[in-house]
Amino acid sequence: MLMILDLLEIQQTSKEGHYISVDTSYEGEKAVLSSPELYSEEWSCVRLIYQIATTSETSPDPARLNLYLRQEGESFDRLLWSAKEPSDSWLIASLDLTNSTKKYKIILEGEMRQDKSASIAIFEIKITPGYCIECDFEENHLCGFVNRWNPNVNWFVGGGNIRNSQSILPKDHTLNSELGHYMYVDSVYVKHFQEVAQLISPKTTAPMSGCLSFYYQLKQESSIVFTVYLRDTSGFYEEIWKTDSALSADWALAEVDFNAPYPMEVIFEVAFNSAKGGYVALDDISFSPVYCSNQTGIPFNPADAGCNFEEDLCNFYQDHKDGPGWSRVKVKRNVYRAGDHTTGFGYYLLANTKFTSQPGYIGRLYGPTLPGNLQFCLRFYYALYGFFKMSGTLAVYIFEENHVVQEKIWSVLDSPKGVWTQAEISFKKPMPCKVVFVSWCKSFWDCGLVALDDVSLSLGSCQAADLLPPNPGECTFEKDECVFTQKKRGRGSWHRRRGPTPTSYTGPKGDHTTGVGYYMYIEASNMVYGQRAYLVSRSLRGTSGKQCLTFFYHMYGAGTGLLSVYLKKDGDDEEIPLWRRTGEQSISWLRGLIEYESDRNYQEGLSEVVPKAEDDYVGQQLAEYEPAVCPGGQEGQQHPGLYQK
Repeated sequence: MLMILDLLEIQQTSKEGHYISVDTSYEGEKAVLSSPELYSEEWSCVRLIYQIATTSETSPDPARLNLYLRQEGESFDRLLWSAKEPSDSWLIASLDLTNSTKKYKIILEGEMRQDKSASIAIFEIKITPGYCIECDFEENHLCGFVNRWNPNVNWFVGGGNIRNSQSILPKDHTLNSELGHYMYVDSVYVKHFQEVAQLISPKTTAPMSGCLSFYYQLKQESSIVFTVYLRDTSGFYEEIWKTDSALSADWALAEVDFNAPYPMEVIFEVAFNSAKGGYVALDDISFSPVYCSNQTGIPFNPADAGCNFEEDLCNFYQDHKDGPGWSRVKVKRNVYRAGDHTTGFGYYLLANTKFTSQPGYIGRLYGPTLPGNLQFCLRFYYALYGFFKMSGTLAVYIFEENHVVQEKIWSVLDSPKGVWTQAEISFKKPMPCKVVFVSWCKSFWDCGLVALDDVSLSLGSCQAADLLPPNPGECTFEKDECVFTQKKRGRGSWHRRRGPTPTSYTGPKGDHTTGVGYYMYIEASNMVYGQRAYLVSRSLRGTSGKQCLTFFYHMYGAGTGLLSVYLKKDGDDEEIPLWRRTGEQSISWLRGLIEYESDRNYQEGLSEVVPKAEDDYVGQQLAEYEPAVCPGGQEGQQHPGLYQK
């Protein structure tokens, strides 16, 4: 249940103005505060001053404050930020809003949960043009930059009316005035070797790449090290800049290329060796989406190093010296052999076929050249058939062209046979390199098939990318049922499961997302003829324009029933049919695409009808809603067939 504004109180804090808070008498409820309709084609920054307080030392279900973006034409709100850690003081959250032509609203949601002593308050929310990591330090909130406290050396605000340090500069850079402000750190209180002061930026909340610039002054009487780092959510530091000047009498401009494909903090760090080291001042941090002037050429796009092999090999290729080791093949929908991972009836790559396999045979597939000194996450799906020993049958190497060196970064150790399994690898090399997929046919007696599909590359480590908030409208069932619930009618029900189904010769061997994850399924062994099992979404917001629902389904087993998808608009009893399949379809996961429209709030559901036979199985995996036309339109009925090259 949502109560809009009714749970919110406006209170006065003596001389500091007003704030808004959540009424704690509504335990377990949600308080929702919505902004007016907003519009901005430029990148913007939302700054929120808030506090979550509690007298409870530990709570199994603490209060939480969430901030969502509600864009025009979308049925789901996008979670931008969430906080649950209590504090004794006001805190600042800074959130990037990417440039968009769509109108939007900011939604604040306070969840009181089960903590009866908790309170949530908001003092200020402000939207300004520009990036959250930019700052001229003229505002009291310092743009959300924070000093990492150290007993001896810290960053302080300089300029204005502050006159309490020998390192005060005559003028700041922004206003070129004594009244302007900047940040500085002084060595006067240094007591130990390598005393460090850190100034930490707000964490980026949207992918960014371009040029980071700032102005600094440095007075060095003994060794000072001024360094700029990037730090991801896992705590990994990456140095991106270090001063090469011992003295700058005036404000000096520094520029550095900046890549933040996932949440990052920029850390300005100064290390002193003695109390007479000197000082460093910092001002006017800015960002441009265009790379710095010292970089030439077109920025690298990680999407160019991915491929689903539906049309061709994309930017992958084979060395003619190795022969045609990898073949692009297609398996039509059937119950004997699994299809590709992308749709279930598309193309994928196959190595060690009867045309190429021979003892000692090695097949290599080369990817495009990747730039050096960047962190990458490589993901792909593979499946193995017919091997007695799987170890080493498929490996991934990094080939450095300049040094003609190949380094193995991954290989198969063990894998379920015939299941599309996801692999992910994080790597970083100082020099340009290529990813090479290598399949090895060891002997005539142990030479099976190796399948490869849906290769993708992204910037950053795989672990950091996994910490990003999930896309709204997407559910893989890895953690729970998301927005879906059971609609109980009789004995029919959906179950969340991983691995093969309990009944032999029915269902998949693994899920579609990773091969070893969770999916939803129903089984007819405890149901009677004509019964239905319903999986229904919560009420979704109606929008103008077309919507696309993508999902994967698995219908395998004698006597498989009817699987259908329907739409039910709020206020109507009618269930509008959108899609249906009946009977055994394939041994593979198949992709379903449904295009629909609804200008009123609605629910979508999956229904399965049990036939006369009682050993059927139906599975469903990955529901994803997108505010767009389906690629190629709604998918029609596919025709069964056999292996096709």
